[in-house]
Parts: sequence; structure tokens; C-alpha cells
Amino acid sequence: MLLNIQHNSHYRYDAPVHYSVLRLRMHPQSSPGQKVSDWSVTVEGATQEANYRDGYGNRTMLIRLERDVEELVIRAGGHVETEDRTGVLGKVYNFMPTWLYERETELTKPGEAIRGLAAGLPDKSDKLALMHELMGALHQRVAYTPGTTTINTTAEEALLNGNGVCQDHTHIFISAARLLHIPARYVSGYLMLNNTIEQTASHAWAEAHIDGLGWVGFDAANDICPNETYVRLACGLDYREAAPISGVRFGPGIESLAVEVNVEQ
Repeated sequence: MLLNIQHNSHYRYDAPVHYSVLRLRMHPQSSPGQKVSDWSVTVEGATQEANYRDGYGNRTMLIRLERDVEELVIRAGGHVETEDRTGVLGKVYNFMPTWLYERETELTKPGEAIRGLAAGLPDKSDKLALMHELMGALHQRVAYTPGTTTINTTAEEALLNGNGVCQDHTHIFISAARLLHIPARYVSGYLMLNNTIEQTASHAWAEAHIDGLGWVGFDAANDICPNETYVRLACGLDYREAAPISGVRFGPGIESLAVEVNVEQ
């Protein structure tokens, strides 16, 4: 399937920004299941400082906002050819060892709720079946409800609340998987929806490392393993390490953000 993707982020500031540096992980790479035929990332209101591949293998651009800027526009887009691999990325490795993905982070630290979720799963000898069970159980426990969580909501908080978005489903999944000694990581990317082209955010799901298969994707928000409608963008231990845009800003102004994501065949 050939997907056309456009991802625009428009920042406005009610007072000039004194200084800001942003890290952009907005360039997908060719990998099993996807081939990037053309892609571009452009910015207005900022200057590119560096372009590199981070420790997780993500292609990353570092930009610095121009002094006293009041508006920043970031545009990314192109064409990606995809195929359905039933979620199996395979034995694709970068600099990070797989055991690193069992490390807790602030957003994925388990509490009693996640420990109970992991302990309540059936026989743990078949790791692939176990991850499918986890995905299904999580899909039932946490309703997809936009606006009920923020980017700082932890996995434990989201599970206790029983509501969240794809970021929260992903954090809970990888937290529980790590409790079961299965390396798991956060993946940001794009998803083509059936009923609409226009979206207000990118997507996220988890990947777990299964012996013999390698990395396998699990989208608990939709209770499905990624197929030809998904495009991988970046990965990390949690949202903060795989978000399409992250950074720091200094200045007195209030920031507003409008995001447009279009994904179509």
C-alpha cells in the first residue's frame, strides 16, 4: 500500500521567544514492512543546528528558534510504501542492547494496578501469546477517551483512571511487559484511519522483543498488531524519547499549538 502522509505543526507565541531548541524525530526510515520513497522536513522560524541518528536509530533533526520569533511552522511529509507483516518487524537492531528496554522510566514505572494486570495474565511460557493476552486485556481495561490525560500522565495513573489515548495504552503495555522480563519499547508513527483522512495527532504503539521473532508490534488502543496502514517513525523507552517533537523553551509567552496529520492511500 502506498501512503501519502502530511504532518504540519504550527506553534504560536503571545510574546517573543527568547530561546528554544527542539528535537525533531519526523523522518521515517525504510525498514521491514515500509519503504520510504520520498520525504521532506521543513521549518519556518527556526534554523537547523544538527542532523544525526540517535542511539535508538531514530533520524533526528535539532533546530533552534530564531530570536524573538512569534511563530514556528514545521512541515513533514512524503510517500511510504507499506506491507502487512502482522506486526513483526523482526530482528532489526541498533546500538541499544535489548535488555535496555526492560528499564523503568518515570512514565512507565509500575504500581499496584499494573503489577496486578501483569500477574493476572495466563500461562507465561508462550511469550508471543502472552503479549497478545496483554494487549487484549489492556484494550478492555482502558477506554480510548481523548482529553482525559496529558503527556505527563503515567502508565499507573492511566490504568487506575481507566481512560486515556494511544500514548497511555502504550505506556501501560510496555510497563507490564517489562515486569514480565520482556523488553518493550514505545513507537511513534502514523496510522491511516478508515473513516477520515484528517487527524489532530500522530499515533503510538508498543513493540515487544520475542525470542526467535525479534521485535513485534502491539497496538492496544485498537487491539491489533500493526499492518500495512501503519508507518513507524521513531522509538524509545517512552513518549519523551520517541515523540515527533520535543525540546525546551525560555521566555514569558504562552505557547499554542495546532497539529494537522493527513494519512491517505
